Amino acid sequence: MPTLRGWAALGAALALGLLWVGFGEQLLLALATFLLLAVTFGSLYVRRAGLNVAMSRVVAPIQVHDGDRAIVEVKMTSSRRLHEAVVEDVVHGLGAASFVASRVRPASPMVARYEVLCRPRGIYKLGPATVKVHDPLDLSEYAVIAGKADRLVVYPQVEQLTGVPTVRGQDPNVNTASASFSLTGGEDFFTLREYQQGDDLRRVHWPSSARRDKLMIKQLEMPWQSRALVLLDPRSQSYQTPESFEHAVRGAASAVAHLYRSGYSPTLWVGDPEVINVASSQAYTSAMEQLATVSTGRDVDLRSAVGRMRRSGMAGGAMVLVTGTPDNSHLAVYRTLGRDYVRTLLMSVTNAPNDAILQFRAAGAVTVLSSSTSKWAPAWHEAMERAWSSATAG
Repeated sequence: MPTLRGWAALGAALALGLLWVGFGEQLLLALATFLLLAVTFGSLYVRRAGLNVAMSRVVAPIQVHDGDRAIVEVKMTSSRRLHEAVVEDVVHGLGAASFVASRVRPASPMVARYEVLCRPRGIYKLGPATVKVHDPLDLSEYAVIAGKADRLVVYPQVEQLTGVPTVRGQDPNVNTASASFSLTGGEDFFTLREYQQGDDLRRVHWPSSARRDKLMIKQLEMPWQSRALVLLDPRSQSYQTPESFEHAVRGAASAVAHLYRSGYSPTLWVGDPEVINVASSQAYTSAMEQLATVSTGRDVDLRSAVGRMRRSGMAGGAMVLVTGTPDNSHLAVYRTLGRDYVRTLLMSVTNAPNDAILQFRAAGAVTVLSSSTSKWAPAWHEAMERAWSSATAG
C-alpha cells in the first residue's frame, strides 16, 4: 500500500491532472502520469519482495522486577534478499522499538537488541513483530506480521530481608526452643501418589513404580514449624493511597521470597479463592506472578476467607499479615488465625502506630511499620531483633 509520501504523490498527480484538464498543458499531464506510474511500480516492487521471514525473541534476565531493565534480543531470518527492511517490535503498555536493516541476505539471521524499563509491575505482551519493506522512492510499503507473541512478567520489587521470626515449638509433635527449617530433601515422608506433569523426577519411588507399572511420586509433608502464611489485604479501604498498596505488595513479595529462601514453605493469599503453597521453584514463580497482577477491590470478604483457611487446618510457625492501616477487622484475623501460628507479624504501611497496632503489640505480635516512601528491610530487621531479644529474655 502507499506510504504517506505515496499518498502525497497520488494527491499531487490528481491535482496535476485537474490542472491539465483546465489549462491543457502537456507537461502537467506528463508529471501526473509519472507520479502515478512511480506509485504503481513501487507497489509492484514491494509485493515482488515476497516477505517470508521468521522471528524469534529472547528476554534477559528471565526474572524481572519492578524498576529493572530487561534486554530483548530479536532475531530475524528471511528466505529472500531484502532491502531497507523495517522491523517494529511492540511491548504493549511500555513502548515500541524500531530497527532498519539496509540489506538482509537469505538465511542469514539479523539480530537486534533493545532495552525495556520494566515499570510498573504486571504482565505485558511482547509482539508479534511487524516487518515492512519499502520501494527505493519510499512511495509504497508491504508489511507482514512475523513471529509469535511472548510474555514479559514484571514482578514486584523484592527487598533483601534479614532475620526470621522466633518459632518456639507449640505443636504436640514438635518440642524445640529454636526455629527448625527444612529445605527440599529434609522433609518427612507422607504417602505415595501418581506422577503428574511438572513433578520432580528425583521424588519418583522406583520400587512402587515397578510394581504398579506407572510412575509413583513420594508425597512429602513439610514439618509443622516450617510452614508459614502470608496474607496480603487486597481491600481498597485499608489503603490511603495507591502508593500505599504498591508498598504493601512489595512487602508481601519480600516476605514470601525471604521465608522461602530461609527454609519455610509459605502459603500466599491475596484475595483469590485459592491459595498458593510456595514449596517449589515453580510455585514460587506462580506466587510472584500473582503478586505482579494483584489489585485492590472492595468486595473481598476477609472474614469468610479467614474462616475457610482455619477450617482447612492451616497452621504453622509464622503468619505474616500485610496491610495498610490496620483496624478491628485485622485484629479479628489475628484472633482467628493467630492461635494456630507460633508467631504473628503485622506489616503495616504507616508512619506511626494506631490503636489497632498497639493492640497487636499487646497481644504478642511483631509489628513492622514502614511508610510508602521508605524501605521494608530496616524495619523488618529491627522488628526481628526485638522479637529475638524478647524470646531470649522469656
